[in-house]
Amino acid sequence: MKTSQEAKQFWNERYSGNHFVYGENPNIFFKQEISRLTPGKLLMPAEGEGRNAVYAAYKGWSVDAFDLSEKAKKRAMELAKRHHVSINYVVSSYQDFEIKPASYNAIGLIYAHIHNSLRRQIHRKLIEGMKSGGTLILEGFSKDQLGNNSGGPKDIDMLYSKEELIKDFQSLDLIKAESIKTVLSEGNHHTGKANIVRVVGKKP
Repeated sequence: MKTSQEAKQFWNERYSGNHFVYGENPNIFFKQEISRLTPGKLLMPAEGEGRNAVYAAYKGWSVDAFDLSEKAKKRAMELAKRHHVSINYVVSSYQDFEIKPASYNAIGLIYAHIHNSLRRQIHRKLIEGMKSGGTLILEGFSKDQLGNNSGGPKDIDMLYSKEELIKDFQSLDLIKAESIKTVLSEGNHHTGKANIVRVVGKKP
């Protein structure tokens, strides 16, 4: 597992170019699921260059977002400005970001991978931060992604299984929990055949 500083350096380097590495459009699944909800307060952890946060803000959500990378924040704020929306974006790790209990109507985890050693703890923290009736929307790479060249962590302990996520979010009423094959087209770093997991759940 990378140290926090190593991870920060990795992501700052990835986001240092002149283009949006995962594209400027929101993730298709996130767009589909957030459109089913009444806008409220949304948290986007590990939000990168802001494509999903900016889309949600454009649709009327009050958005908090964080990421380890200063370069990511800079790019996200540029994107927000271009779309004439406001997002509250801070540079932070999962461990350091303060989430007050029952704060959010929705949380979006879009390729927001967490190492196995921290995953359950962080997911519990996120669930506590959701309001009753709040919705979790997750899309990420499954453990089968290691054989593909369409992006994602190369460490199996950073990848997910449907079974792990069902266990992590068992306190939610799960609307969707699936492991599927798809074809990604999200910028230069999420392109091609992919194995992903999707979870949608509501907090009772």
